[in-house]
Amino acid sequence: MEKSFAAIDREIGEHNFSPAEYAIVRRVIHSTADFEFKQLIHFSPGSIEGAITALRRQVPIVTDVSMVKQGVVSSVNQSFGNPLISAVEQAQSALAGKTRTETGMLKCLQQWPDAIFVIGNAPTALLALCDHLTTTSTLPALIIGAPVGFISVIESKAALAELPVPQIRVEGRKGGSPVAAAILNALIVLAWGEGERG
Repeated sequence: MEKSFAAIDREIGEHNFSPAEYAIVRRVIHSTADFEFKQLIHFSPGSIEGAITALRRQVPIVTDVSMVKQGVVSSVNQSFGNPLISAVEQAQSALAGKTRTETGMLKCLQQWPDAIFVIGNAPTALLALCDHLTTTSTLPALIIGAPVGFISVIESKAALAELPVPQIRVEGRKGGSPVAAAILNALIVLAWGEGERG
């Protein structure tokens, strides 16, 4: 990993990321070998600091799908031991007109409204989350919005961008479970007090 990070440091070129932002961007590039993420990742003001505080407070982490959960479970267990919940696993069946992941996400939002929400796969779950957050006073500690694909993906990220909620967002069609997991894993490393050297 150190050799890979060194290679990324050599190749990334000029950027204006803070050390903490760069630690996250670098881990995403490491997991994808795709330097375009340098242009795609957006951080809302204070999102990293708020996420670090939330992680240290052991706020629950809600992922959209099991693959994202599997990508972070080791880091979570070796650090702060936050409760880790996969939304799709919370819904035995889908509500009418909704997907199982969307149904599970709404259930999780009701139960853990101030959680860290990590979406790497399901734009429907992100859209449902954004829709409900327009009418609630309790905001999540962070939303990582990184679904991947062609249907509703750009729309879901645009909906997230309109919300005054702490967020780390991957613009465009790119993203995916490995990207979402990489962002959260990088935040855990930062919260644990390592990786501060951008």
